[in-house]
Amino acid sequence: MLPDLTPIFRRLALPLGLVLGAATAVAEPQHGIAMYGEPALPPDFVSLPQANPDAPKGGGITLSMNGGFDTLNPFITNGSPAEGIAPFTFETLLARSYDEPFTLYGLLAESVETDEARSFVEFTLREGARFSDGTPVTVDDVLWSYETLGTLGHPRYHTAWKKIAKAEATGPRTIRFTFNTEDRELPLILGLRPILRKADFEGRDFEATSLDKLTGSGPYVVDQVDPGVSITFKRNPDWWGKDLAVNRGQWNFDRIRYDYYSNPVAVFESVKTGAISAYREDNIAKWASRYDFPALASGEMVKLEVPHDRPSGIIGLVMNSRKPQFQDWRVREAMIELFNFDFINQTVTGGAAPRITSYFANSAFAMTPGAPAEGAVLSLLDPYKADLLPSTLEGYALPQPDGTPQNRAGLRRAIKLLDEAGWTVGEDGILKNAEGTPFAFEILLTIGQDEVASVAAIYVEALKDVGIDARVTMLDSAQMKARTDSFDFDMTYIIRTMSLSPGNEQSLYWSSAAADTEGSRNWMGVKSPAIDAVIAAMLAARSQEEAATAAQALDRLLTAGRYVVPFWFSDRNLIVHKAELKHPERVQLYGDWGTSYLPALWWYEE
Repeated sequence: MLPDLTPIFRRLALPLGLVLGAATAVAEPQHGIAMYGEPALPPDFVSLPQANPDAPKGGGITLSMNGGFDTLNPFITNGSPAEGIAPFTFETLLARSYDEPFTLYGLLAESVETDEARSFVEFTLREGARFSDGTPVTVDDVLWSYETLGTLGHPRYHTAWKKIAKAEATGPRTIRFTFNTEDRELPLILGLRPILRKADFEGRDFEATSLDKLTGSGPYVVDQVDPGVSITFKRNPDWWGKDLAVNRGQWNFDRIRYDYYSNPVAVFESVKTGAISAYREDNIAKWASRYDFPALASGEMVKLEVPHDRPSGIIGLVMNSRKPQFQDWRVREAMIELFNFDFINQTVTGGAAPRITSYFANSAFAMTPGAPAEGAVLSLLDPYKADLLPSTLEGYALPQPDGTPQNRAGLRRAIKLLDEAGWTVGEDGILKNAEGTPFAFEILLTIGQDEVASVAAIYVEALKDVGIDARVTMLDSAQMKARTDSFDFDMTYIIRTMSLSPGNEQSLYWSSAAADTEGSRNWMGVKSPAIDAVIAAMLAARSQEEAATAAQALDRLLTAGRYVVPFWFSDRNLIVHKAELKHPERVQLYGDWGTSYLPALWWYEE
């Protein structure tokens, strides 16, 4: 249990001007910055601890993707971008170490400077930082990138830009951002903005889809593009940053290729034949049962389990509360009751995967299911108690099925909740409201999500038992993106990963502003002053303890909101790969996270 941090959060409620004016420490340029405390590595570190600085360069790796792509610009909402563009070909001012909760070290910038209140941040560009065509990365490129990404393209960049009062060049290699909002994560968020080459977009519509190659400064350049089929990156032998300590031992493959497939069966067959070099398995039952093909028996391929310390995040079927049938929390609770987790989990995963009990489960940021809010968490939520959903403060836990395939206990509870919400089963066996409107909805899934489709099929049959007409619609990735970006769905599959330092991404996921912003990640459509307040408290937190308090409060609000029918999670990542692909013995704190582990830290060795 966390200590009572009520006084801390009272302090966080001080007017912004008083808080920002309280800083007295003199700011100095630093080699890195941590969200809380100091960076773990000294200024003269040789390489990141999770990297092998002696890893050889060479060889290649082929990975798989589902669906297709129609643009090489990953910074816009239009179209479906090819995988790998941002992490492989673009760089940011600072680089993240995934062996720490949230710490950044200099990349394009040699130093970062901020004050104790974090009311501003100043970056100093490295001399010699260059784009792949040899042109220098300039202050003008940086300022243009920040303003363009902050006002055009994908909305994930817009929130931070609105918190900037002034963006200015303070020298030939220095850029300063002064903030208008208290947000202690902002210096780090800005350090992770991709830097684009301004000249690439002269006379060009930034938001238009295009297969024209963009010029980045990263370790790779786009080599070959077969639209919608494959994309190949080649390592830039003239990469300006190859000798930086933060890069040493990383980006070792000469070639990285993504092949696109229409269905997971074709993907797995390509894994078995060796056409795919490495593959992430997300079903623990399949991990135990189907990995017996000849390439594994001969040692040509090997299995790898990568542990991690990340929160569970939320994975499941999200209800769009903008839709009338899902606006009542009792209906959403009934939808969770009708999901027979034990039976479905046994059918799909062999019962091996643990249930997701909340958004931050498996971490210190999680609420305790069923336990009442206490101490600082209670103080943070108390001002909003009149508007909180039942069990938020008292303690919410997911309803438990009765252990039978029929789940009659859950069925009875669901019928009672639906009746209380105004939905009753008529003589024709159809669930209707007082106006006689049948309860019907669509579950949108992406082609290739076969495992989710199996789950949905079982779920649809259970819904029929209470007179609900649910149907599953399979879309290609482009159609799915268009529908979810415009919130044009009833229910769909959702994955929201959580880091060990939750921050601004939570606004994009759950804030009231994001609920009305097309392209945002607030698919559930939640609008809650309490959620907005605890996210603000999270961003103002000055210690890991304060952040954990805010996260626990947020966890309560989201879980008790009953917006998602949760599935299961794993505390390890499962990878099968060719034997000549090697990886460091030390596993970073985040495990296999995005591209930071595979392929960034791996190498080829005969």
